[in-house]
Amino acid sequence: MILERAIFPIKPGHAEQFEAAYAQARKLIEAAKGCRKAEMRRGIENPDSYILLVQWDEVDSHMKGFRDSEAFTQWRALLGPHFASPPAMEHYLEPL
Repeated sequence: MILERAIFPIKPGHAEQFEAAYAQARKLIEAAKGCRKAEMRRGIENPDSYILLVQWDEVDSHMKGFRDSEAFTQWRALLGPHFASPPAMEHYLEPL
C-alpha cells in the first residue's frame, strides 16, 4: 500500500464550490481500481489550501490506472476550475 499526498491551492472565495465539486469527484477516485481510501481536509492556517490523502494498492494504480482513465478527466474537470495553481503531489511508502 502507498499513500498519495496532494496539496490543492484553491482560488480565494472558491472553497464552497470546491467542496461541492469534491463531493462529486470523490466518487470517481474511490471507484478507481486499487483505491482503498480517499480523504480531503481543509487547511486551518490557510483555508484556501486542501490536502488529499489517498491510499492506493500501488503507484501504478494511481498513475496508470486512475490518471490514464476517463474518470480522471472528469475528476479534473470538476476540481480544476477552482485551482489557484497546480496541485503538488507525491507518493509515500508504507509506515515505518
